[in-house]
Amino acid sequence: MTIAVGDSIPAATLKTMGPEGPTDISTSDIFSGKKVLLFAVPGAFTPGCSITHMPGYVVNADKIKAAGVDTIACMAVNDAFVMDAWGKAQNAEEILMLADGMAEFTAALGLELDGSAFGLGTRSQRFALLAEDGVVTHLNVESGPGVDVSSAETMMQLL
Repeated sequence: MTIAVGDSIPAATLKTMGPEGPTDISTSDIFSGKKVLLFAVPGAFTPGCSITHMPGYVVNADKIKAAGVDTIACMAVNDAFVMDAWGKAQNAEEILMLADGMAEFTAALGLELDGSAFGLGTRSQRFALLAEDGVVTHLNVESGPGVDVSSAETMMQLL
């Protein structure tokens, strides 16, 4: 079942790149007591994600935070090394890059995407959500290819 507005973010452990290498970070650490804008992409370095989705968040990060968001996070079913390299390549210093390498958190959200036809395996659907203190207040899932309802510009209208 897909997570919905009013639901709590499920408990899970993701990875992020720390000074010593990949580091565990819990959803509790990310979401508890904070307003978080999480957006997810099917894959780091893929064209739509790199050319269209991520840049809007990079360019608007200061405006998003000024509107009351404590953390902007980007998640993909990739490893922490890939997410770190992609964040650096995208100049995403203000964005918490999260790796869901085994798609466990993605599955807990009910937002998996079968990318087998493209040689990608299980990935995340393209989506964005707002959560306050671990409770989803808005959820926008793309219904097809492209970036529309999960874009930074669309999500900023909800702040």
